[in-house]
Amino acid sequence: MRRDLDRLRDILEAIEAIERHTAEGRERFERDELVRIWCLKHVEIIGEAVSRLSEDLRSRYATVPWRGIIGMRNTLVHGYFDVDWDAVWAVVENDLGALRSAVETILEAERERTQT
Repeated sequence: MRRDLDRLRDILEAIEAIERHTAEGRERFERDELVRIWCLKHVEIIGEAVSRLSEDLRSRYATVPWRGIIGMRNTLVHGYFDVDWDAVWAVVENDLGALRSAVETILEAERERTQT
């Protein structure tokens, strides 16, 4: 259980890191290679953290697209020269907010669950 809570916090930290560096929007993302690489690395971190969540936790919160997140990480890690930057930006723009909300909700529920 503690390991799951640590991984959930890792996910939130990675989301926050991405949000800090993409606050200026897509133009900066496209123009600044370091911002793109930063985002890529943190999306990978999110996927790695998700892959280390227990099956029990993932099954309790099956509405979160855990497999899709892991799949994105695998695609990015193994597609060194074929990074689809539009797909990375789409994740940043369209998916991280919902994932953040879900992970915050899960963290709260799991904390309550372990205290009872």
